[in-house]
Amino acid sequence: MTWQPNSWREFPIKQVPEYPDLSSLKEVEETLGKRPPLVFAGEVQDLRKKLGDVANGKAFLLQGGDCAESFAEFSANNIRDSFKVILQMAVALTFGAGLPVVKVGRMAGQFAKPRSAPTEVIDGMELPSYRGDMVNGIEFNEVNRIPDPTRLLNVYDHSAATLNLLRAFSQGGMANLDQVHSWNSEYIKNTAQSKKFDQLSEKIEECLQFMAACGVRSDNTRSLMETEFYTSHEALLLNYEEAMTRKDTITNQKELFTTSAHMVWIGDRTRQIDGAHVEYMRGIANPIGLKCGPSLATDDLLRLIDVLNPDNIPGRLTLIARMGADHVMAKLPELLRAVDRAGAQVVWCCDPMHGNTVKASSGYKTRRLEDVMREVEGFFAAHDSVGTYPGGIHFEMTGQNVTECVGGVVSVTEESLGDRYHTHCDPRLNASQSLELAFLIANLMKKRRDHTAGILHAI
Repeated sequence: MTWQPNSWREFPIKQVPEYPDLSSLKEVEETLGKRPPLVFAGEVQDLRKKLGDVANGKAFLLQGGDCAESFAEFSANNIRDSFKVILQMAVALTFGAGLPVVKVGRMAGQFAKPRSAPTEVIDGMELPSYRGDMVNGIEFNEVNRIPDPTRLLNVYDHSAATLNLLRAFSQGGMANLDQVHSWNSEYIKNTAQSKKFDQLSEKIEECLQFMAACGVRSDNTRSLMETEFYTSHEALLLNYEEAMTRKDTITNQKELFTTSAHMVWIGDRTRQIDGAHVEYMRGIANPIGLKCGPSLATDDLLRLIDVLNPDNIPGRLTLIARMGADHVMAKLPELLRAVDRAGAQVVWCCDPMHGNTVKASSGYKTRRLEDVMREVEGFFAAHDSVGTYPGGIHFEMTGQNVTECVGGVVSVTEESLGDRYHTHCDPRLNASQSLELAFLIANLMKKRRDHTAGILHAI
């Protein structure tokens, strides 16, 4: 079947809302189709090239942000604080890996979430599940739980404003390495992770002083003053993606892109090879991701790779493993071997969040930082056992001082989860926990680098 932006409509689809007013939905889709693109083809192609470097072991992917963005939490300060944490993590990883870090935010479009059940029951009342602010409201009443197509326009507006800020932050001086000390969040100052980052900042400043003496300064070298930052989200609502699908009018190439984000991915619940989400994603030219859970069979993964990246382009496809800490070593190596034997050029990335969600005794959904770190360590160990490259990390975080995940040096206990539990869906790491994760990965990458250097020296 010849691919078109709307050909997905001929395929079975999961995890989408049932809108009661289809005429209103069509009107919204037509309005979106006339809106300017949120991202541009040149930016998308740049990210695809950088992810090609990751696939070839020459860079590392850092992908993080909100579980589900919300209209209520939307603010310049929240966007700024999350951006600063990602910058901190990137610096730690660059030092550890000795490689460029490709920074991709789960931001400016991550407003919808798949759910395990179409409805939920509270106090005997059954209503449609909350599917993110892109679809309906979190308030548990009949009016707010009705899927509302005008929310798609609100998502576009919020995404445009977020992208405007992110571009300003990344290109306007906040990413300046001379300002590295200012990236620490106030609420984690004087913690172990903050002090560790301060020590790292001092090393960076020493390097910058040496480079300045050689004539390389932030005022004459863009790479010291600015950074490249990209956006991503799960492409769940395909009518939104279809409306945002455009041709590159500058280069006049035949490729079509979704201009809603630089990168989009297929979730573990919507990766059916004969389904609508795979059909839509196979045709766009953006870098795309595929969540790989423990139920994914090797043959199915290889078939999906053939469909989603038939030309085997490095940087086109990122496989995001989400196995769970207790299953990663049992499930992942087999997939790694099969993909390696097939010669597929992919990025392997670890999502240590979604396979480690538990319910605390207090009733809150949470994740234990210990489990998150165990899955990351298992991800690296699996790659070491097969001889492949662990190319990235994909996680849910916020720069806010939340208490949603248990553990960390600034200890969050099950009893304290209710203190600042603000997420609209799944629990997120706070700044301190995110930095703790970054330093773990940096150490794992440094061990790999030292091991490789030792082998080369012996040769």
